[in-house]
Amino acid sequence: MPTPVNLFDYAELARRSLSDSIWDFLCGGSGDEVTLRANRAALDRISLLPRVLTGFTDPGIACNWFDRPSAMPIAVAPMAYHKLFDVQGELATARAAKAAGVPLIVSTLSSVPIEAIAEVGADLWFQLYWLKDQDLVKSMIRRAEDAGCTCIMVTADVPVMARRLRDLRNGFVLPAEVQAANLAGSEYLDSISHTASTAASAVARHTREAFLPGLSWGHVEQLRAMTTLPIIVKGLMDPRDARRASECGANGVVVSNHGGRQFDGAPGALECLAGVAEVVPRGCSVLFDSGIRTGSDVLKALALGADGVLLGRPILWGLAAQGQLGVEQVLALLKAELQDALVLTGCRALADTRALAIGHAQYSRDGT
Repeated sequence: MPTPVNLFDYAELARRSLSDSIWDFLCGGSGDEVTLRANRAALDRISLLPRVLTGFTDPGIACNWFDRPSAMPIAVAPMAYHKLFDVQGELATARAAKAAGVPLIVSTLSSVPIEAIAEVGADLWFQLYWLKDQDLVKSMIRRAEDAGCTCIMVTADVPVMARRLRDLRNGFVLPAEVQAANLAGSEYLDSISHTASTAASAVARHTREAFLPGLSWGHVEQLRAMTTLPIIVKGLMDPRDARRASECGANGVVVSNHGGRQFDGAPGALECLAGVAEVVPRGCSVLFDSGIRTGSDVLKALALGADGVLLGRPILWGLAAQGQLGVEQVLALLKAELQDALVLTGCRALADTRALAIGHAQYSRDGT
């Protein structure tokens, strides 16, 4: 295959290197995958009206994430089990994120312990799935703090894992060499993850045993009392939930439908972004996740009110295709596309994206 020129080329390379069951685990959604498709459709429906003759040729794309610098408004989304895609797993991803100058959000279900990932020296955030074992929750937060993580991101949209039909049909199990490294030590949970079952997903059974199903706003308040780090609530779509998150002490929210992997019937995540951005108070960051594939996608999210985006599946495409180099190239391609998109729409800086007209704007006779 010729040298990849966009992120979709890396998807093709990854598909060639992965088994059918791992590819389905990576790219599948829940139910009939209506929401998975809606994410892409929502991004494709948005158009931005370019400005011309601005004289700008070198737009600035650096930003700050919760008082920490980032080379661009893109972070690596929290995703489980990177060792499914490369033997180095999260270590390779962390090295690529460090080289690109962007944060890596480490999943509770990472296949490398958070302490080992921290040794790479990348800017790390920690994503928390609230577990039934409260002592283990507290331990995970302490470990994240001790490892130097700069934020805690709690995932709110997994009261239960949705039925992911590809995984059910495949009877998906983790290979023996891949485990939830941060939860290592529970022989029972490890056994579930690696044991096949007819028409069942071992990952779904594992999370059903480990995750607390009754997560509430009270738990966000508990988390606020447990740490002084910035807290981000991931998986919100309704503006009422975004407002409530801020009231509970969250410093940021992520507009997301879990990449189409939870409630199949939710709208494309981008459809909800502007509504959330309108209601959160000043100082509460709004991030976007679910379906980002191009620099133009990033620009659309910024124009609709996001302070930045999380990049998910394409990171693992790059990891599966070429390891650390593949992740570096995915991030480099997205950076180049974002810079081009800013120039082509007349934006000198990220803040200028908010002034772009969206869709078929109507103008008065004097051009305002």
